[in-house]
Formats: sequence, structure tokens, C-alpha cells
Amino acid sequence: MTTTSPRPGPASEYREQPYAPERTARPWVVTTMALAQLGLFLALLTPVFASLAIKVQAIVPKVDEVSALGMVSSLGAVAAFLANPVFGRISDRTTGRFGRRRPWLVIGALGLTGGLAVIATTRSLTVVAVAWFLSQMFANAALAAFTASVADQVPVFQRGKVAGLIGVMQNVAILGAAYAAKVLGTNGMLLFMAPAAVGLALVLLYAIALPDKPLPQRPPSDGGPRTVLSTFWVNPRKHPDFGWAFVSRFMIILAMFMFTTFRLLFLQDQLGLSDERAVSVMATGVLIYTLVLMAAGQLAGWLSDRLRRRKVFVGSSALVFGIGTALLITTHSVAGFYAAEVVLGLGFGVYAGVDLALVLDVLPDPEDSAKDLGVFNIANAAPQSIAPALGVLLVNTAGGHEYHLLLGAAAAVCVIGALAVIPIRSVR
Repeated sequence: MTTTSPRPGPASEYREQPYAPERTARPWVVTTMALAQLGLFLALLTPVFASLAIKVQAIVPKVDEVSALGMVSSLGAVAAFLANPVFGRISDRTTGRFGRRRPWLVIGALGLTGGLAVIATTRSLTVVAVAWFLSQMFANAALAAFTASVADQVPVFQRGKVAGLIGVMQNVAILGAAYAAKVLGTNGMLLFMAPAAVGLALVLLYAIALPDKPLPQRPPSDGGPRTVLSTFWVNPRKHPDFGWAFVSRFMIILAMFMFTTFRLLFLQDQLGLSDERAVSVMATGVLIYTLVLMAAGQLAGWLSDRLRRRKVFVGSSALVFGIGTALLITTHSVAGFYAAEVVLGLGFGVYAGVDLALVLDVLPDPEDSAKDLGVFNIANAAPQSIAPALGVLLVNTAGGHEYHLLLGAAAAVCVIGALAVIPIRSVR
């Protein structure tokens, strides 16, 4: 196995990377990389935000809608949790003329499209649940290979800029998913298959452009339970920088979902808006948030590369996001809500623009990058499962319709996420 050079300090940001190119990543590769991110998330998030709920409503009685959708969504979350590190490990060990990442990009995109087609055409809740489990599994196979391909193709000095672009595209996909639901309405087939077709086309485009080097031979494996355990684990004592980056990501994602999960209810309860007005204000707020995020993410990624700094951007962005969350505690007007969305977009935009670059810089072993990134993905998936339950507890503790305790806790979590980057030593 190829080894990496020691990482004594900040100079390690230019350590040897066996699978990373020596020159700047090709513009065409970076462009198709960003488009693939947009396509994958558009195909995956449109069901999450709209089409899956519409499908479940068409199958089960109204009294069972919430529990049925919760069951289907939970199965998908389990698939995402398991599939990302598993397929990441498989990708790291894939040999063949088509490279390590390309096969799983294509297989994952095709599997996701097929799973969504089954959901769009079935009238069985059981089939919907199984198909969504498989859709999430294939989607995360593609995502594991995609994220690892960024580590493979983008040199350290360019990662901030590229990570910023990828972070922006992910959030553009969220906005696109919301507007797809608005434009396509309740047409189930189009609502599932139009985003899926766009996603498949963009991933295939990236697979064609990707200069994916074949792996000469499969790395050795310990086999047995030890291999299974290592698939879902990176020892934070041996790799403390990876561990601190994991803690920081976990906290920031937890804080974000503690607010976004209850955004609509916040507008209805704290601002006293009607259901229709709240939906409209929320859509405008998300648009403002996304536009600010796009500008902040690109600028932060570029500056991070130029200044050769990651930690200051990640830490300060977490604090800014916490400030935006805290501002909502005293917000009682639509204008105040929009102002808070600007601050939140600024904070998370800078975070999205730099954090992936920091994570790529602290990976324990470039040869196991997809597996390690799969482990890191737990810091994305787990908080999304924890945040709703924690939020309900905090809102109910405050009286059932008060959000100051929830928002204050989310702001405090952001501070913890900011402090967690301070002990990271191998990246400045």
C-alpha cells in the first residue's frame, strides 16, 4: 500500500496524495463534477421534500399518512446510514478498466432512477418502502464515489474553490427540489421522473468526463468482523483531526436541522401567519437564504485557497450561523425573519464553501478516502434523525408553541461546532 508523508503541521496541506493530480483540476472535470452534485441531490431531495409525501397520501387513508411517511422515510435513512461507508469501502477496492469511482457513479445513478420509477408506478405502500430503501442505497453508492472523486481529482490548493462550488450546487438542488414540487404539482410520475432523468444525465456526463485511474490491484483486507467494524469507524485517538472535524460537522448539521425542521411552524406560531402566508414567506426566505449562500460559498472557497486557511472560515461561519439562529428568538415580523435568513445564509454559505475542503485535508488515508468519507457522512445523517426529536422535546418544554429554548439550544450547539475546529492541527 502506498504511504503518505508525515503530517507535522500546516505544511502538511501539501502532503503527498497518491491519487490526487499534480496540476490544477481540469475545468471541464470541475464543471461536470458540480453538475453531477446538482443532479444527484435534485433527484434525491425532490422525493424528500414533496413527491414521496404525495405518493403516500395517494395510497393510505388520511389518518395513517404521518405514520406511513415516517416509516418509509426512516427506512430510507437507515439505507443512507449503511450504504455510504459500505459502498465507499467497495469503491476504494474496485479494480477494472473503468476505474474505482466511475462504475459506482453509473450503477448508483441507474439504481436511483429505477427505484424512483418503481415508486412512481406502484400502488403498494410496501413496494414504496422497499423501493425507497433501495433508492437511498443506490444514491449513497453514487454519493460515496462522487465525494471520493473530489479527493482524487482536486489538489489541496484548489479544494476550497471546488468545495465551495459543490456546496453551492447542493443548496441549489434543495431550492430546485422545492420549485419542482411547485411547478409539477401533484403529477406523481413527472414529480419523480423529471428530476431523476436530469440527475441521471448529469451523473453520466460526469462519468464520461472523469479521468478515473484504474486501481492496479485490490488493497489487502483483514477480513471478518474487523473489516466490518472498520467500515463504520475511524479511530479518533489515532486520527484526532478527523475526529474533531466529525464533531464540528455533527454539531453544525444538528443546529441547522433543529431550526429548518420547525421553520414553517415557527412562522405560524411565533409570527402568527396563516398556513398559506407562512408557506409563501418560507419559500421567499429559503430563496434569500440560498442566494446569499451561493455568493458567500464561492467567495469563501476562493479566499480559503488563496489564504491557505480552513479553520478560521469553518469556525467563524459556525458562529455566524449561531448568531442568525439567536436572532430568530426576538424576531416577530416577516422583515426580521428575512434578515435572519440573510445571516443564516451567510454563515452556512461560508461553512459549505470551506468545510468539505477541510475534511478532505484531514482524511487519514487517501487510499481509503471513499470509506472514510462514508464514515464522515454519519455526521450528516445522524443529526437529521436526532434533530426532530430533540426539537420536539425543547418546544414542548417551553410550552408547546414557544421556540426560544429550541433556538437558544441550536445557537449553543453552533458554538460547540465552532470550538471543535480549534484542536485540529494538520490544517491551518
